[in-house]
Amino acid sequence: MEAAARRRQHPGAAGGASAQPGASFVQARHSAAKADEAAGTAPFHLDLWFYFTLQNWVLDFGRPIAMVSVKPWTEPLPALVFPLEWFPLNKPSVGDYFHMAYNVITPFLLLKLIERSPRTLPRSMIYISIITFVMGASIHLVGDSVNHRLLFSGYQHHLSVRENPIIKNLKPETLIDSFELLYYYDEYLGHSMWYVPFFLILFIYFSGCFTPAKAESSMPGAALLLVMPSGLYYWYLVTEGQIFILFIFTFFAMLALVLHQKRKRLFLDSNGLFLFYSFALTLLLVALWVAWLWNDTVLRKKYPGVIYVPEPWAFYTLHVSSRR
Repeated sequence: MEAAARRRQHPGAAGGASAQPGASFVQARHSAAKADEAAGTAPFHLDLWFYFTLQNWVLDFGRPIAMVSVKPWTEPLPALVFPLEWFPLNKPSVGDYFHMAYNVITPFLLLKLIERSPRTLPRSMIYISIITFVMGASIHLVGDSVNHRLLFSGYQHHLSVRENPIIKNLKPETLIDSFELLYYYDEYLGHSMWYVPFFLILFIYFSGCFTPAKAESSMPGAALLLVMPSGLYYWYLVTEGQIFILFIFTFFAMLALVLHQKRKRLFLDSNGLFLFYSFALTLLLVALWVAWLWNDTVLRKKYPGVIYVPEPWAFYTLHVSSRR
């Protein structure tokens, strides 16, 4: 009777003793999963990095080329030039369709890249970044489309909006403010909402690219072949997007993380090395680009700030297209 009463007063005593082995088993599995994650190393994602580099070159770098490669039927049509009648100025250009495809394919590839990370990455941060990326790229799509269509009316990219011959004499003058607003959406708001989450996602992915095995800290031959086109594309992204500060901050954050992890005897795996070497090559190319155009007085006037990084398309309209 007394034993039964004690059991009624402490119903969890016997159950707690029997539950301990189950709790220990769950904890052991959790610890084992953590250990596997710490020791896990992803192989080089050749397919994703190849598709990522290819679509960056075709859909992003090739987009403005496709936009300015539209000519009337009366002009001779070289290869890869689209007749203006197919894409009239009051409709989306072929470059706009490139941009639409980029806005869909790029976030998809970024999500696939995150899925293959051997580490558990902050999903909420990834999702918010992807949503912001798509919104910013879509804002840029509209502004960039109109700005490139203005080239057919004599707009010159190496001049500011108010200094352009086709805009400075507009009446009423409030129309100029509208074009400056369009330029702001294209070059500032759109670029910020596009590139900040883009580099944030790459950095978050990079933070999971470490392995305790130094023997696995190397790149296969295919990765070495992709470093050059990848680094060259990021050079275009940094210079044309005017995001040098964002890029250099991301690169030094990556470098600081590498040095910090090295103290823990953790080394970059093949995917991390590929991303780090691509950014290092980009930094070298940007330095060479700035040194080459350092004494260009016209571009200096358009980019008067402390950080002087001219846009490739400003160079094109000033020194290439003006001579034709």
